[in-house]
Amino acid sequence: MLPLGKIRSEILNEVILSHLNIEDPKVFIGPREGFDAAVIEYNDKNYLVIATDPVLGVPKEHFGFFTYHFAASDVAVFGAEPRWLVVDLLLPPGSTKEELAQIMEKLNEECRKYRTAVIGGHTGVYTTIKETTATTTALGFVKKEELRLPLAKPGDDIIITKGVGIEFAVGAAYFKKEKIKGILTPSEIAKLRGMYKLETVVPDALAVRKLVRGMHDATEGGLTALHEIADNSDVGFRVCYDRIYIPPLVKKVLEAFDVNPLTVSSTGTLIIISPKENSSIIIKELSNNGIKAFIIGKFTEEKDRVLVKNREEEEFPRFERDAYAEIY
Repeated sequence: MLPLGKIRSEILNEVILSHLNIEDPKVFIGPREGFDAAVIEYNDKNYLVIATDPVLGVPKEHFGFFTYHFAASDVAVFGAEPRWLVVDLLLPPGSTKEELAQIMEKLNEECRKYRTAVIGGHTGVYTTIKETTATTTALGFVKKEELRLPLAKPGDDIIITKGVGIEFAVGAAYFKKEKIKGILTPSEIAKLRGMYKLETVVPDALAVRKLVRGMHDATEGGLTALHEIADNSDVGFRVCYDRIYIPPLVKKVLEAFDVNPLTVSSTGTLIIISPKENSSIIIKELSNNGIKAFIIGKFTEEKDRVLVKNREEEEFPRFERDAYAEIY
């Protein structure tokens, strides 16, 4: 039986990627583990970046926000501005015109903010749909010399934005309200729910895309995405646990649910692969845009994947279970 959440790497490679055969020379980056978008050669100067993502298991009142940002984030991390969306929106029986209008209002609000247009899609109500679900495909151009791939070189710094575990904690505040009441005060719960706006890396990536070597959104699997970067780059890495920022309210929730902050899905946490000489500039630029950032380690020529915790070295954990998929 397949586990909940994103398909694990061994199944992805064995059952899906091994059966795909792409001979079109226009496909510069096709389906590949650790790459959340495809890259197509558009002309001599530009690539077209395309990404698709499902939207489900998110707070209903913010569904339109996530309909934009999940797929748009995967385009932005490749250095491209999300210009167009195709949205497939499926609604359960009993849905109302007002609920649909709320989704579209939120979606259009984000599109206006980032100069993105919805250019097509499909909307319908079906008996087989149990909760509102969407699939969004985002597209954007990037100049060939400005394409950013999630590949690292030895000596590059590892920078993260915002902190880890926000997605899980926000989800718990919406879907596990009774348990949260015993952990946080009403005002803290309200503040945590408002942090849903941090579950995007579009502003992060667009702010620093010309300064970084590469980027990756720490979605399902959280910081274990570092393994994918290391595998594709033929490098290792060292991470200092004490440098990993966990927002205080998030930390309380993760501890209450006994969730590992390193492996939990952390949509909105941007992993930046930074040439060492650019790191301070990147952190300053993010700060100027109201985004916190932290250097948590570096990529190494040695192939070991090391976590330094309590002054001792251990192997960096791998993705085993999707705690977020278990709470909704």
